[in-house]
Amino acid sequence: MSTSENIGSAAVQDTDTATAQAPDWNRIRMDFPLLTRAVNDKPLIYFDNANTSQKPVQVIAAVDSFYRNQNANVSRAVHALGSEATDAYEGARNKLARFMGVRGDALILCSGTTFAINLVAYAWALPNLKPGEVILVSRMEHHANIVPWQLIAQRTGARIQVAEILPDGSLDLEALYKAMTPQVKLLAITHVSNVLGTVNPVREICRAARKAGIVTVVDGSQAAPHLPLDVAAIGCDFYAATGHKICGPTGTGALWGRRELLQAMPPFIGGGEMIKEVSFEHTTFNDVPYKFEAGTPNIAGFVGLGAALDYLEGVGMAAIRAREAELLAHLTEELNRIEGLRIFGTAPDKAAVVSFLIEGAHAHDLATLLDLEGVAVRSGQHCAHPLLQYFGVAATLRASLAFYNTHEEIEDFVAALHKARALLG
Repeated sequence: MSTSENIGSAAVQDTDTATAQAPDWNRIRMDFPLLTRAVNDKPLIYFDNANTSQKPVQVIAAVDSFYRNQNANVSRAVHALGSEATDAYEGARNKLARFMGVRGDALILCSGTTFAINLVAYAWALPNLKPGEVILVSRMEHHANIVPWQLIAQRTGARIQVAEILPDGSLDLEALYKAMTPQVKLLAITHVSNVLGTVNPVREICRAARKAGIVTVVDGSQAAPHLPLDVAAIGCDFYAATGHKICGPTGTGALWGRRELLQAMPPFIGGGEMIKEVSFEHTTFNDVPYKFEAGTPNIAGFVGLGAALDYLEGVGMAAIRAREAELLAHLTEELNRIEGLRIFGTAPDKAAVVSFLIEGAHAHDLATLLDLEGVAVRSGQHCAHPLLQYFGVAATLRASLAFYNTHEEIEDFVAALHKARALLG
């Protein structure tokens, strides 16, 4: 099936005009069935995309088709179904590698960014870090890029050092570079903040870290939905991505790593498929990336992720970036008109994520009242306790946009926000 056929109703122009016309966003929105439902008898406004994205019908159909027509395990059978399942699974790996701008033979398929970062923590950091050495972690990290390093520090005697941010939510780059001392052996940094929307200059940061001999781990969970990726150009040592934030099924994701590092790392989990030969005396492990892929994977999920990547490439990540920037500008303008509203994270060129508070209204109360109006937003600490501590708040409300959202939804969201605030007095 061609890319344009795979997009279905999102194929918004014929071949002769494809490069000249912008996507028809209203038609693309029709590919997402959940967006047509009602919540509390109100049309759903889904502004929780940083948490998980919605899935187009093409992804849902791909998963359904796999279970109906190809369901078998991968790499374990010579029969037709086994071969077809393996081809579909490896096809998803190749699509994800192309989407990320890396080679597939260094791309480990896993359940998502949390697993990927833990893999690096236990298979690289645990064997390599020594007492007194430093793991440098930015203030804006998700817990998935903090807690694994704390656990490793406890076991190795290494210590965590924090790379701080500026009041607008951008990294303090001058302080970060000064902190790259010989004691620092690993830098954990997010590409895009899940709370602030800040897009970090990871290419520049990784270049500086490499010169200092520091291994870099980039959390790309929030970058993959919003930005065209070129991980090879970033120059990091490890890059993690999550499938369910890029219109794919849950339980999918990947870790890309420098092949020489992956080859030297011991397996994280033992079992089937990650071996070449096993005896009671000795085991010979499989080649990278299979050495790190023990057990039966989420085959149907990755088939769905492959369909999601076809879909996104058909729409165009550059077009998605431009669309979301347009929506973000509209939302930010509307929110800035609300008296007593404070936005957290105002760095330039940020992704379409807005965390905010309204004076006198608790984030959870607002979120509850917004839900009654059919609006889905996130309230709380967003798995980023140290970041909210920096701003001196216990929780925020987060509205996160995707390319299938609309300007009309933004207007309705702001109206619902005014109504909720009025109810709170």
